Amino acid sequence: MSVTPQRRAAAAAPSRDDPVVAGLSEAIGGPFGRRAAQPRRWWGPVRVALLIAVVVLALGLLADQPCRATGWADRADRSMWTSLCYSDVAFLYRERGFADGLLAYRDSLLEYPVLTGAVMQVTAIVAGALYDAFGGGGELAPDFAESVVFFDLTAGLMALCALGVVVATARTVSRRPWDGLLVAASPLLLLSAYINWDLLAVLATSLAILAWTRDRPVLAGVLIGLGTATKLYPVLLLGVLVLVALRSPERRAALRDAALAAVAAVVAWCAVNLPVEWWAPEGWRQFFTFNADRAADYGSTWVAIGLLKPGLLPESVDDLVVVSAAVLLVLIAALALTAPSPPRVTQLAFLAVAAFLLVNKVWSPQYSLWLLPLAVLARPRVRDLAIWQLAEVVYFVLLWRYLATLYDPSAPLLTNDQYALAVLLRIAGLLWLVGMVVRDIRRPEEDPVRPFLTPRDAVAPRHRHRRREETP
Repeated sequence: MSVTPQRRAAAAAPSRDDPVVAGLSEAIGGPFGRRAAQPRRWWGPVRVALLIAVVVLALGLLADQPCRATGWADRADRSMWTSLCYSDVAFLYRERGFADGLLAYRDSLLEYPVLTGAVMQVTAIVAGALYDAFGGGGELAPDFAESVVFFDLTAGLMALCALGVVVATARTVSRRPWDGLLVAASPLLLLSAYINWDLLAVLATSLAILAWTRDRPVLAGVLIGLGTATKLYPVLLLGVLVLVALRSPERRAALRDAALAAVAAVVAWCAVNLPVEWWAPEGWRQFFTFNADRAADYGSTWVAIGLLKPGLLPESVDDLVVVSAAVLLVLIAALALTAPSPPRVTQLAFLAVAAFLLVNKVWSPQYSLWLLPLAVLARPRVRDLAIWQLAEVVYFVLLWRYLATLYDPSAPLLTNDQYALAVLLRIAGLLWLVGMVVRDIRRPEEDPVRPFLTPRDAVAPRHRHRRREETP
C-alpha cells in the first residue's frame, strides 16, 4: 500500500479527520476545509494541548484537596475513598521510612524499581529540608505535614512528566500534532496522575517511541532501559521493536537497529541497578520477590474470576499468568508477521501492554496511564478512546467504593459481585479498543494514522544510507 504525496503533504485536521469531532464541529460552522490554509499562530496544536493538560492536571490536584487537608491520615477514613482522592504517595512517605530519614533499599525495604526509588529518596530529602526551613502544615502533626510537602513535590514532578508525554505524543507522527490533545484532555490524567509514580515510566516510554521513529535506536534503547528501571512494562518495547524490524523492507539493517536498542537498554538498566544491587542486595531484590510472592490483587482479571466463581482458580495464579501471557504475546507476534502491511510500532506496543495488564496479577487504577499515549497513537479516534476511558472512569469510582466497604464492612457500598462486574466492564472497554487496533492492522486502509505518515514517521526504521520516499 502506498500513500500519495498529495495526501501525505496535508496535516490532519481533527474536525475533518475524526467523525465525532466533525459532527460536533457542525455547531460552529462545520469541518476545516480541505483547501483551507493552515494558519500559522503562536497557539499551535502543541501549545493548546499543553494548556489543556495544565488545566486538567490542576483540576486533578484540586480534586485531591479533601485528602490533602488531612494529610492522608488513615486508610480507614471512609471519606478518603468516597472523595476519590486516595494516593499512595503520602502513605509511602511515612510507611517506608522516608519520614524517619531512612535510606531506601539499605535501611528500609522498598517494593519499587531502583529509579523510582531514587526519585522517591531525593524528593523525600528535599521535602524534609523544605519543611525544616519553612514549617507549615497548620494543625497537622509533623509527619503528616511533611508527607503533604512530599506529595506536593511529587505531584509537581508527575505533572511535568505528563506535559512531556503530551509533547512526545504530539511529535511522534509529525502530521498529527493534535493527537497530543487526546492525552491532555483525558479523564485518566485527571483522576490518576498523582496516585503513584507511574508517569515516570510513561514519559520514558513515550520518548523512547519518539526516538525510534526518528531513527535513534540507541537513544530509544537507553530510554527503554531507564523506563524499565521505573516500572517493568517498558521492557515489552524491545520485543515490539524486533517484530517491527522483521517486517522492515531493510530487515538486516532494521534488526541491527533493534539489537542496538536492546544492548543500550540493558546497559542503561544495569547502570542504575547494579550499584544498588551491590550496595543493598536484599533491598534491591525486594521488588522482584514482592511481585513474585504477591497474590492476585485489585483490578486483575483473576480477582474478578475469583469473586464470581470462588474456588475455581488455584491459590497461586502464577502459572496461569505465565501461560496466558505467553499465548497472548505469541498471538501478537503472529498478527505482526502476517498483517498485510507492516504494523506501526505504537499499534504493537499498545497491544503488548494491554495483554500484560489483562493477565497481570494486579491492575491498579493508575496503570491505565501506561496505555494512554499508546492508545492515542495506535487508534486516535474520539469514539473508541471514549468507550475505553468511560469504562475506566466507572471502574475508578466503583473501586474506591469497594475499598471503602472493605475498610468499614458495617456499611457496605459495593458487594463483591458488583466489584467483579466493574472489573469485567473495565476489561470489556479495553478489549473494544484492542479489537479496533487489531482491525486496523488486519485492514490497513482502516488505520486513521497511516495516510498521514511521512518518511520521517515511517512504519519501519529508516537508514541513512537509503532514504525511502514512500511509506508502506
